[in-house]
Amino acid sequence: MAVSEKKGNMDASTEERIKAAARTVFTKKGYQATKVRDIAAEADINLSLVNYYFRSKEKLFQFVMAEVVEKLITAVTLILNNEQLTVQQKVEQVANHYINLLLKNPDFPLFMVNEIFAGTDELLKDNRKDAIFQSHFFKQLAALQKEGKLSIHPIQLMMNLIGFVVMPFLARPLLERNKVVKSGEFTALMEERRKLIPIWIKGMLK
Repeated sequence: MAVSEKKGNMDASTEERIKAAARTVFTKKGYQATKVRDIAAEADINLSLVNYYFRSKEKLFQFVMAEVVEKLITAVTLILNNEQLTVQQKVEQVANHYINLLLKNPDFPLFMVNEIFAGTDELLKDNRKDAIFQSHFFKQLAALQKEGKLSIHPIQLMMNLIGFVVMPFLARPLLERNKVVKSGEFTALMEERRKLIPIWIKGMLK
């Protein structure tokens, strides 16, 4: 039993190392330019082990993409479709979710930007698009627009919300390299932004 448990732990550890390496390399190079040997080198393991666990670059990419989409989309759709929450409460919860997520996974925005420009539709395939853009949140915004309490298209408000959260993470490397933002200061700025975003969005509502 002990031997079996040890082997299981080693397998799980190796698999996680491969996935972590794949996220890093796919983010830096994009899917098309990434080679399996690049992932093996990043994980510091034998190339054959990558093939053993995931069989192909395509399969590994599917795992990584599914993980990213799950974290970026699924929890947010639950918030957007919660009929018990007001627009303002949803804005606060979405902002909190994304700030928490991206502070832990700062490579996600660049990864998604690279793949979107490369032509992938994974982010909004199947029913994900309807779950967001036909959500209860958008119905609430449409009602506000009809009442004259929202002067912009609901998608404009959603794009602003996403931009307020995501853009600082995309700009972070540039800001830190040029010492505009000192080391360790970024998290504090995002914590401040967590409070500001709902205020900015509320300002778009009459």
